[in-house]
Amino acid sequence: MTAGSAARRRRGGGRRLRADARRNRARVLEAAREVFAAEGLAVPLDEIARRAGVGAGTVYRHFPTKEALFEAVVTDRIKALTKAGHEALARIDAGADPGEAFFGQLAVVVADAGSKMDLADALVGAGVDLQQATLDAAGDLRATLGELLTRAQSADAVRTDIDVADLHALVAGAVAAERARATDTRPGRLTQIISDGLRPARSTTG
Repeated sequence: MTAGSAARRRRGGGRRLRADARRNRARVLEAAREVFAAEGLAVPLDEIARRAGVGAGTVYRHFPTKEALFEAVVTDRIKALTKAGHEALARIDAGADPGEAFFGQLAVVVADAGSKMDLADALVGAGVDLQQATLDAAGDLRATLGELLTRAQSADAVRTDIDVADLHALVAGAVAAERARATDTRPGRLTQIISDGLRPARSTTG
């Protein structure tokens, strides 16, 4: 074996290890997301490792504390919502209806926040200080929603007297409303009512 081929094998091995680490991290986050949502913060990291199918050392290498893992779960979900928002903007650029893209993303954010709010509530209740990565991710999501709002308003799909601060308050209100009606057999109904209020008034005169 030449020195060059040995070096290539070492570099290749490094890539495989990095890929394995990414996969393991994703498995831990998925297991933690399910456990925290169902059972709260009381579940030990060793149990999360077992459910993820990895060793406890793997969990501790990525997340030295339970709080760090918990915040990573929240941050990961925020980033996923932001990615969905970017995809909605791309669809608009490709010719999709801006109003449909905006209201579709609004419904996704409210539904996700409502189902995962127990995570955010527990994070705050546990006294965990939000790290800059989480704050930055939340800022990116707000900016993406703001851009979708602007596109929809330009297309006359959303009333123009609504600004980004109003939108964020309405999202929070929609989440609270859906949670208050968690037993409703028509999930998303209250979000739809709020969305209808965001649409421009249409003249009924001929």
